[in-house]
Amino acid sequence: MALPLAVPAQQAGRIFRLGILSPGARTTAGRGLPEWLVPHLHELGYVEGRNLMVEARYADDRSELLPGLARDLVQRNLDVIVTIGAAAIRAAMGATTAVPIVFLNNLDPVAAGFVASLARPGGNVTGVMITPQGTLGEKKLALLKEMVPRATRIVLLTTEPVGEGTEAQVEEVRRAAARLGLDIVVVEVRGGDYARAFADVAAARPAALFVGAHSRFVRDRSRIIALAAIGRFPAIYQWPQQVRDGGLMSYGASDVDTYRQVALYVDRIFKGARPGELPIEQPSKLLLVINLNTAKAMGLSIPQSLLLRADEVIR
Repeated sequence: MALPLAVPAQQAGRIFRLGILSPGARTTAGRGLPEWLVPHLHELGYVEGRNLMVEARYADDRSELLPGLARDLVQRNLDVIVTIGAAAIRAAMGATTAVPIVFLNNLDPVAAGFVASLARPGGNVTGVMITPQGTLGEKKLALLKEMVPRATRIVLLTTEPVGEGTEAQVEEVRRAAARLGLDIVVVEVRGGDYARAFADVAAARPAALFVGAHSRFVRDRSRIIALAAIGRFPAIYQWPQQVRDGGLMSYGASDVDTYRQVALYVDRIFKGARPGELPIEQPSKLLLVINLNTAKAMGLSIPQSLLLRADEVIR
């Protein structure tokens, strides 16, 4: 494979060492790198086994393992650690104040104490937010209400409590529902038992489903999409990819652009940038994506007002 033009700017013969700390289970592509990071690092000229070495640690949905995994990574003489989610950030910060950390997260990093400010994070931490604020709970609920005008009860599908990020999402959606006059029922997926969780969803008899912003829900998207289709639950998701794979609707940043920005920050730090001087990146554009095939299969008629505002319509 021909290497891109970025390679000559890198130090000749140097092997860069990247750590990855995730609360979820391993999902890989390309000899060990997480699937979402692979193509963007390759675009920048990094090839595992040639000029890049990767140490990835996954907690398999057991957040209590993250501090130990973080300490193990720090002992590997890494150039950068990429963390996914609030619990992983806190674990990595507890393990090192020297190794640069680049996070992917949806929790306010200033309020959580991860950084001093968005413009100048300070210390050894910077990162990329998946939304400009929280999980866009109020906007997503409003979109669901527009999609299903009869909706008064909506289920929020979340995980068992695994840290402050999960709890923050639930509280945000509850507050937004109260302002919109909607009844929210929270259903937790425990131990990866989606069949049981969707039985609880069905028992709640909701008009629609709000799928929480969790990395495991991206990983398990095929299962969630299939069960939502079986139950005929109109659902809104976080990422466009979840809709391209058969989900009904999503609202949020571009997954491709977000993952590319993580790779760009890793690249800049490899080349000598200080993480504390790299501003926290926030998405500048939010996308509404609708899958008409899924709507048709559910017998839904998409309001023209939504279709006209959609950034992408899958037919």
